[in-house]
Amino acid sequence: MTSARRTGLAAMVPLAVVVLLSAAGAAWGPGPTAVATGAGATGAAGTAVVGAVAPLGAVAPLGAVALGSVALGAAVPAGGHAVDPNVFEPGACESFAPTAGDRHESVFLDAGHGSIDPGSVGLTEGGRTIYEGTETLAVELNALSLLRAQGFTVIVSRTRDSPVARPRPGDVADGLYTVQGDLNDVASRDICADMAKADILIGIYFDAGSSTSNAGSITGYDADRPFAAANLRLANLVQTDVLAAMNAQGWDIPDDGVISDTLLGGPPLSSAAADYGHLLLLGPADPGYFSTPSTMPGALIEPLFITDPYEGSLADSALGQHVIAQGLAAAVEQYFGPRKDPMGRSPGTTKSHHTRRGKTAQAGKAAKQAEAGNANSGR
Repeated sequence: MTSARRTGLAAMVPLAVVVLLSAAGAAWGPGPTAVATGAGATGAAGTAVVGAVAPLGAVAPLGAVALGSVALGAAVPAGGHAVDPNVFEPGACESFAPTAGDRHESVFLDAGHGSIDPGSVGLTEGGRTIYEGTETLAVELNALSLLRAQGFTVIVSRTRDSPVARPRPGDVADGLYTVQGDLNDVASRDICADMAKADILIGIYFDAGSSTSNAGSITGYDADRPFAAANLRLANLVQTDVLAAMNAQGWDIPDDGVISDTLLGGPPLSSAAADYGHLLLLGPADPGYFSTPSTMPGALIEPLFITDPYEGSLADSALGQHVIAQGLAAAVEQYFGPRKDPMGRSPGTTKSHHTRRGKTAQAGKAAKQAEAGNANSGR
């Protein structure tokens, strides 16, 4: 897509944004699709590394962005609890308790790709090579902090540049995932969500296209699960709220819609994957191929094309990552509805409860009066 927004960001009104560089344990290698190679940003795990000041063009002044209680470029928070350290890598599959109240509702966030599989490779308008797995992690960590502050328990697939599950023999060859290793890596995210008993699942990924003009936000859901209606409802909320958050900044991101997961994903890595036809993160079990599906409603969003330098620059910016996270947090809150009070009641329930009690008392009084009248008339 081409439009006025395709004007170079540096040529537009600049906004200084401190860039959070995701912690990376080793240099990136090509992912399973081997679209490109390059070296990723490195830094101490769990710390926000201050990068170059990046111009972000015609967006609202930083002070006008509703940041809630979370700073841009949030670092890995403390207090994570490993769901099962025997199965998952250190820093992977961790659960975080709410930081304000407790809704007794939980959300699983998957920062797509990472480590051995960096995902798609893109470019900023400044010419910097970026990696999907780096950008998804930053969005996930921002959303983690926002959701905890809203009272949710949050489980994340990873908190650093690492695999999710400990690689098994045969999963990696020459520094790359094998076909089986790639399947196991994605399946481990479903296993994490299931072991943590998450109520919903959201996959955070970025899109890639063969042309720099490919652009827009898209969200997928699986229509072949028993909870397909909940999948679709969640996907619609995620797509709508993330897109609204981004375009409230004047970014003019196209709406590519909500679609079936059978229409998402890259080229299948095997004939079995082609026959399966779903995204492993969202799809059903398939005997002989995939036996550990997620067991809760889920959606997967690709809010930007990192192969479009304009959108890639947004995906790589601390502001862009935080705004996407804000949209995700809004979608989750809408999905679950208003926060309940300590008695498990939603706001307004107490009043209506007393009203019902009042009506019941009045009805009882009337019944007694009627009964007395009937008794008198019988005498």
